[in-house]
Amino acid sequence: MIRPVLAAVFALGLASCSAAPLPPAEGVGIARDVVLVLPSPDDLGRSVEVMQMVTARRGDETHVFEARLSVNRERLLLVGTDSLGRRAMTIQWRAGQVTMDKSSWVPDALRPENILADIVLLYWPEPVLARSLRGAQISSDAGGRTIGKIIHISRPADPWNGQSHLVNGSFGYELDVQSVTVAP
Repeated sequence: MIRPVLAAVFALGLASCSAAPLPPAEGVGIARDVVLVLPSPDDLGRSVEVMQMVTARRGDETHVFEARLSVNRERLLLVGTDSLGRRAMTIQWRAGQVTMDKSSWVPDALRPENILADIVLLYWPEPVLARSLRGAQISSDAGGRTIGKIIHISRPADPWNGQSHLVNGSFGYELDVQSVTVAP
């Protein structure tokens, strides 16, 4: 039961599977006619280690999973686990290369580039996103950011410690990400 649920989380909540993403060098489709050219992990401007509880919703389905995210100047590393603590996937982004090692029960349709795009949209600085977006503009205020009129993000002043909410109206999913920084 848990394996199909986690597979649905990844397939429905994180990966924008209804659109074929472009290779990272060309960009990732984040909405209809909107592309995000992935910046580098170094463009985050800091190192961070966080534990996250992610709730993904699409239609009537809701799924929850845990993630450990580590970012430094050279790489981003994401490890996702199911509710029993079993590793579902590991994504590494280093030197412009994205690799994913996933368990056999995680669907092939899962695209690591789309997961990275959501992470970048949630956490990377606005000037970096403004340079990286094709087909939409970003606007921000104290409570969050909006990409075009289709992706809305609300987040606390310190998004690494608190709950962020992403709504992708184009692909029809929502993410609630509760993050807590941990010592490296």
